[in-house]
Amino acid sequence: MTRQPANETKEADSQTSAATEASRHRIWSRLNPQPRLRTWSRLNPLLRLLILTQLAFNIGFYAVLPFLAEHLGTAIGMAGWMVGLVLGLRTFSQQGLFVVGGALADRYGVRPVVLAGCVLRIAGFVWLGYADRTWAVLGAVLLIGFAAALFSPAVESEVARQAVVWEEAGGGPRTNVLALFTVAGQAGAFVGPFLGALLLGVDFRVACLAGAGVFVLVLAGHLWLLPQHIPGRKRVAVKGGARVLVRNRRFLALCGAYGAYLLAYNQLYLILPDEVERATGSQAPLAWLFALSSLLVVTAQLPVTRWAGDRLDLRRSMAAGLLLIAAGFAVVAAARPAAWTGNAGLLPAAGFVVLLTLGQMLVLPAARAWVPDLAEDGRLGLYMGALSSVSGLIVLIGSAGTGSLLDLGLPPAVPWLVLAVIPVASIALLPRRPRPVTGQ
Repeated sequence: MTRQPANETKEADSQTSAATEASRHRIWSRLNPQPRLRTWSRLNPLLRLLILTQLAFNIGFYAVLPFLAEHLGTAIGMAGWMVGLVLGLRTFSQQGLFVVGGALADRYGVRPVVLAGCVLRIAGFVWLGYADRTWAVLGAVLLIGFAAALFSPAVESEVARQAVVWEEAGGGPRTNVLALFTVAGQAGAFVGPFLGALLLGVDFRVACLAGAGVFVLVLAGHLWLLPQHIPGRKRVAVKGGARVLVRNRRFLALCGAYGAYLLAYNQLYLILPDEVERATGSQAPLAWLFALSSLLVVTAQLPVTRWAGDRLDLRRSMAAGLLLIAAGFAVVAAARPAAWTGNAGLLPAAGFVVLLTLGQMLVLPAARAWVPDLAEDGRLGLYMGALSSVSGLIVLIGSAGTGSLLDLGLPPAVPWLVLAVIPVASIALLPRRPRPVTGQ
């Protein structure tokens, strides 16, 4: 008899169950189209709480952080390199430590880790509002980043686990739940800066205190509503999990493909601003392009996810998303030799944003939905955290390479073509469905 690794057996069983359930869901949804619009109303209270948590997290976060660089440079008088260092340290303390937060959620449960993260985020925002020296700013932003490294993996892993439970109970594809989670986060990212801009009319400190106030409300809500113990969630020792994770080649392959997506998404902040400034002489249109991306996610994420859930498995969904992302880079590469300027020059950039966002809508829910099939029992928090940390490391290395491409004086279309190749090549990394177990 040929034995299959337990991890692959788990994924094979899960994919078979998911395929059967997806088939039933397609038939059921065609006969009953209206219930497809009621995903939210059919979620259990815990899932609703966690999805609203993501909305509140991002409102509080984006009410402050988009305005941090200007505050550091003008109000505090930091040099440009120091502002970059502060922002980089915040990102590292968040993305780089997601794996730690995920492991702690596996060990101690969701509730204490989320509550600790909220307390640290409140303290960090209050501290940042009153910080007027470099060491104080550094301490505040590190605290803000570490707070997210605690609560985000805990929330994301429990949403993913509950989405699998929801799917197995006949609610529909798990990607529908994860799409709602994505929409909530994007809506918070859209509303937060408007709130912050209004409060900045008073003072940066007021914006920080308002951000802290949002997390006070989140903390109070979770103290009241988040269960002490969530049924079905196992607690495991922290020790030994990382060793198993680094041997899980299928999961690391998923991280590689997801990292290629994140590297492409990061170009919204690296290569796109240069293209917009070249075309218009200003970076002001970036705000409109970012708003376009957010509105697309808020309005189209659920229909796109339902369409994909009816037609594509997780691997095909991610592959299709990566191809759309590559097409976005190719659009700009094809138009770049014409060197259009003005409104016409913005069209390729807008096409890039639209295709990148559509690709994101396919990749993000599918990647999060795939992790429970690849994770060891009781280690979902660790794996969800590692998905962000490992792919974040890929982005860090890849962004340095992208910056080098821009400094080499190559023909203007070449960096865009290279970036188009990366998502296409990463499709080969996506794990394939394990071979079925064979017996005597």
